[in-house]
Amino acid sequence: MPSRRARTATAAALSAVIVGMVGLSFAAVPLYRMFCAATGYGGTPQIGPLHSAGAVARTITVRFNADTNPGLPWQFTPEQRQVTLALGEEQVAFYAARNEASEPVTGIALYNVTPEKAAHYFHKTACFCFNQQTLAAGQTMQFPVSYWVDPAIADDPNTADVTTITLSYTFFRSLDDAAHSGALARAGEHVGSSTQ
Repeated sequence: MPSRRARTATAAALSAVIVGMVGLSFAAVPLYRMFCAATGYGGTPQIGPLHSAGAVARTITVRFNADTNPGLPWQFTPEQRQVTLALGEEQVAFYAARNEASEPVTGIALYNVTPEKAAHYFHKTACFCFNQQTLAAGQTMQFPVSYWVDPAIADDPNTADVTTITLSYTFFRSLDDAAHSGALARAGEHVGSSTQ
């Protein structure tokens, strides 16, 4: 049987591993977002100020898609289905959400761009994604997104054929809201939660 000192060292090592794993799990989402934003991986558009030299003659169509996770009792739709704009021209689009529940609900939106190869050229200058949004019972709210498409998309042989880009948002119930409302408990044991 191992000595008390050996058991204490093993327990300390296991505790350090557990703390490290928990820390990495909390850091994983922000690190993944930074990686995707820097590389355009997974259809993640670039976020930042307008750096384009201005609009050019070639146009591109941007389609807008909205989805809602079944755990979020909201209606979520784009206010326009698509827009055709000149490359380099900054535009603003609006999405609308309505809380169908009889109590306040907090959601958070994630987004992507398809085709993925165009994500590097799609720039958002203002967006509602990754920020928790709380809607009161029955409340409707508009969410703006400001964007532009880099004219360099036309010069890249891999994207020269792209004539349409789809910007898609999906709203999910925030973890805090799901834990508070009991939705995590109803989801089953496979859902992890720090509230247990």
